Amino acid sequence: MQQNKVTVYYDGACPKCIRDRQNYEKLSGGTGDRVCWFDITGQEDRLRELGIDPEKALTELHVQDESGRIHAELDAYILLLRKVPALRPLAWVIGLPVIRPLLARLYHWQVNRRLRKRKNFL
Repeated sequence: MQQNKVTVYYDGACPKCIRDRQNYEKLSGGTGDRVCWFDITGQEDRLRELGIDPEKALTELHVQDESGRIHAELDAYILLLRKVPALRPLAWVIGLPVIRPLLARLYHWQVNRRLRKRKNFL
């Protein structure tokens, strides 16, 4: 991880994950240079060194903040969205106690669906 940057651990074999990254980079304008993108594909040993379960890395977004702390799932999204001024209100909404549990369920449903499709494809 580089100083003053967050590192996003994403599934580079996932077309949706790649699109999400591209959309984030477009929306971030000049702030994208504060984010490093790390493709977790084939990086199980590195993930374990960081304390990230490789299986969890496929089912939950993980982001390492500037101090080296790992954030997962919606906490990771909130951290990442806060880096872009235009997306900060969305980060706030995601964190609301009424919204967060619903989004967490929806997020896990989508991820599990994607992984089932990927297994069926392979």
